[in-house]
Amino acid sequence: MSEKISNTSEDILMDELLSSPFNLDTTKPQAITETAPTKLIDRLSEAEQQKARQLADQIPAGDYEAILTYGANAQSELTRFSHQMLDHVQKKDIGPVGDILSDLMRKLSEINPEELSTEKKSGIKKLFSRVNRSVQEVMTKYQKLSTQVDRIGIQLEHSKRGLVEDVQMLNKLYDQNKTYFQALNVYIAAAELKKDDIVNVTIPELRRKAELSNDQMAYQEVNDMAQFVDRLEKRVYDLQLSRQITIQSAPQIRMIQQTNQTLAEK
Repeated sequence: MSEKISNTSEDILMDELLSSPFNLDTTKPQAITETAPTKLIDRLSEAEQQKARQLADQIPAGDYEAILTYGANAQSELTRFSHQMLDHVQKKDIGPVGDILSDLMRKLSEINPEELSTEKKSGIKKLFSRVNRSVQEVMTKYQKLSTQVDRIGIQLEHSKRGLVEDVQMLNKLYDQNKTYFQALNVYIAAAELKKDDIVNVTIPELRRKAELSNDQMAYQEVNDMAQFVDRLEKRVYDLQLSRQITIQSAPQIRMIQQTNQTLAEK
């Protein structure tokens, strides 16, 4: 029974990230320290599990050069994405919005409703009020303030549109970051499946053949495969470090979204 293929941008990105598992050199990873209480493959969706098994079949056991670049496509795309997000945060200055809001509050604080009312003024007090400030002066002042407030309102409306657009753009970045997280999970799960297969099937078979033949070169094949497993574990750790970037980026994106949303509401 064939699966229904989704054509969403996230699915297309996922396929692109998983399309070239061995296409880029990377630096040598550090020693592995992370151990999971349960297998990652069990926590993936059925579609992701299927992709992980397909990737596991593509990993050539014993090929050191291939394992050095395994998952590098997703890592390079994640690096580019991280730089893109950092550039956006650095270039985005919300200071002017705060300055405009402060300017608006200062203008509004200059408004004194009592100056526009003559109902409470009578007798000598009203007479001196007319001497100190004519009605025309008061009206001129508030016409000027009205113009300034209108100008500030236009600036705020422009800033609001920019903030709303940023919120929508950041939402897309969040979905993109989630796709990188899922793709890295598939790479890691596939590598773990391959490691288990080598440890539980391939190495025991090689060891039995070596014992039966008593051939020293056959024993060397066992050692070589054990070394390959060690390299594979280190590559998994390197991919786990990249996945951690996506985990840390998610709340950062949401925090920027909340800040922009709050300013837009104000």
